[in-house]
Amino acid sequence: MDPPPPEAVYYICGDCGMEVQLKSNDVIQCRECGYRILYKKRTRRIVQYEAR
Repeated sequence: MDPPPPEAVYYICGDCGMEVQLKSNDVIQCRECGYRILYKKRTRRIVQYEAR
């Protein structure tokens, strides 16, 4: 049985603002300008933590 394919995650380039789709084995680099600083997009789902 084959493992599931790696899930793609979207990042924003720190230089040109382009949205970049990366998988777990991809090089961390913007495909448009080559900049190597990418920021992870915020999630749309609600995240709630319990205070203790």
